Amino acid sequence: MTANRKGRRPGNPGTADEILRSARDSFASLGYERASVRGIARAAGVDPALVLHYFGSKQHLFVAAVELPYDVGAEIGTRLATTPEAAGEGLVRMFLLAWDDENIQPTVIALLRAAATDDAAAGMLRQRFMAMIHPLLEGMEDAGFRASLCSSQMLGLGLTRYVLRLEPLASADHDTIVRAIGPTIQRYLTAAELT
Repeated sequence: MTANRKGRRPGNPGTADEILRSARDSFASLGYERASVRGIARAAGVDPALVLHYFGSKQHLFVAAVELPYDVGAEIGTRLATTPEAAGEGLVRMFLLAWDDENIQPTVIALLRAAATDDAAAGMLRQRFMAMIHPLLEGMEDAGFRASLCSSQMLGLGLTRYVLRLEPLASADHDTIVRAIGPTIQRYLTAAELT
């Protein structure tokens, strides 16, 4: 006697990836509030119940969709450990390289837009930035303050360049932006006193 199986069968092996691609596009173009599980499912060509089968909720889907494909914080730490005197420029350049990567940019835009309207997304963004930058300042008495200053500068850059597309910053080349912002980040990272 065979037992009846209840519930929806899982999709093809690539189904979760297709849902994540659709979610990134939706969150990036609509923001967290306006993006819907139903719309994401429709764009992925699946039933909304399958989205929930894989991810459980819209919030869990968002968390999965905004995961970066590599550990930017570790990459920054590795690159900057060798040249602390160029840490500010290195940090700005690393973020620009990551954000301009066509695989990462929709994630960045989705996270920045969602953080403006959703407390959970804002908390996630704060946590990610502090986790990436704070280790660079280990041992400094005011590490948290310095990390938050770096975060404010980098998040401001991300918002104005990629979401608001404020010109001429939106189309400026990396070297121009690094020269303009790098010294400010360097000061936040290494100045003996900030005030």
